[in-house]
Amino acid sequence: MNLKNTGTLCALGVFGLLAQAAHAEDSSTIKVGAGVDYTTGKYGTSTTTDITEVPVTFGYDVGDWSFKLDVPYIHVSGADNVIPGVGPVENKNPKKRGHGKNASVTPTPTPTTPTTGSASGLGDIVAAATYEAYSNKAANFGIDLTGKIKFGTASADEGLGTGKNDYSFNVDMYKGFGAWTLFGGVGYTWLGSSQYVRLNDVFTANVGASYKIDRQSTIGAYYDYREKASSTSFARNELTGYYSYKFASAWKAQAYVTKGFTDGSPDWGVGAHVVYSF
Repeated sequence: MNLKNTGTLCALGVFGLLAQAAHAEDSSTIKVGAGVDYTTGKYGTSTTTDITEVPVTFGYDVGDWSFKLDVPYIHVSGADNVIPGVGPVENKNPKKRGHGKNASVTPTPTPTTPTTGSASGLGDIVAAATYEAYSNKAANFGIDLTGKIKFGTASADEGLGTGKNDYSFNVDMYKGFGAWTLFGGVGYTWLGSSQYVRLNDVFTANVGASYKIDRQSTIGAYYDYREKASSTSFARNELTGYYSYKFASAWKAQAYVTKGFTDGSPDWGVGAHVVYSF
């Protein structure tokens, strides 16, 4: 049974974990979904940055393999040194949010006080492949291996992304105890750097639990950690609570609330996602 990445907001992060908490509910092969995700925070600056994502997701399950694709539209308003999916960084791109289209292309030092601006457009497209490496249905235990590519399709000049590809590898596992399921995993991401934004590779980890209320409903929570992406940024520490409801044989809805605890995370966020399977 595949656990990871049902098609998600925020680069497949949140709803991948939701899939772990509600594993094996969908027997269909193809999944199509859509959702909305909103986060807000100051990220260590004096300015509030709001990020809204509207993703369309596609999935295909066959045998021990699961393939996912996330295509998001994104709107960002706030400090020009806050990049979606990365957080606050030193961004030397002279065309970053709020600086206009006609700025010089020569890199300039980042101001001490970030300027602000708004931008919208295509976000970073994310593709993931998961292999069910081990499954013991009698013990209700399993392990998944996931490889993921975040393509740098979001505009770096608009501050919607870095403009570079990222590559990730994750190991995730779960163990069921009746209506309860414990899940968690570790991973490593090779973040792409540009001449304007220099990033480090990062270690990630998550741990959580879910409770199956009935055949349709599941609730749960998980903690997510990521190392800081650069020498000038902060580690990400977030706690998310969620609710998943299968309201028809082919439909599932998921909603969540997130609280961030460091300047590498938003102060809070909310989101919802609907998936149709056939």
